[in-house]
Amino acid sequence: MKREVTAICVGSARPFRDDEASAIAKQPAPGLLQIDTDGFVLDEQADRKVHGGPEMAVHLYPQDHHAFWRELLGAHGLLSQPGAFGSNLAVSDLSERDVHIGDRFRLGTATLEISQPRQPCWKIEHRFGKKGMVAAIIKSGRCGWYFRVIENGEAQAGDDLKRVATGDKDWSVERAFLAIFSGNGTGEELRELSQMESLAPKLRAKAAAKIT
Repeated sequence: MKREVTAICVGSARPFRDDEASAIAKQPAPGLLQIDTDGFVLDEQADRKVHGGPEMAVHLYPQDHHAFWRELLGAHGLLSQPGAFGSNLAVSDLSERDVHIGDRFRLGTATLEISQPRQPCWKIEHRFGKKGMVAAIIKSGRCGWYFRVIENGEAQAGDDLKRVATGDKDWSVERAFLAIFSGNGTGEELRELSQMESLAPKLRAKAAAKIT
């Protein structure tokens, strides 16, 4: 499997709400971009306690989901932007059902590994000025995902995102997200996720805490 990355988007921390800053407003960056263990060198995160770091180094929110949001929100101007949801990588024809926790991809000269689904938060609704988006993400499974960086490198728009190894074939990103965040995960599913080495530690702990 390989898909073209039509844009690589980065952002800088800016005033967002009250005294809080955010770098969710990411824009396409030209040229060759360096990727290290924290992601694209030019990309910032305002609150490093909940965003960024090695387990959330690179974010991908599928471009095909923008059509879903147009149906729900109407012709919102942000939906014409590849980084509307804070995504670093603009990729089409790829969704949470197609990829698994632990899948590895080659991007330029870097190697990335899927580490976790993205947990939606209030910043998405504030950015779009629309309530109910978090609930819609949890219901639909349209969450996007994060990569950790296995091998540093560099990449640019037009490069392919090519899968080079498959992780846990039983655990698509969609299935993992719904098991942890929808409230419908079985005890067996949550236990399996809590012990999955390729899943980010915070998500393993979250799964473990939900076991009843």
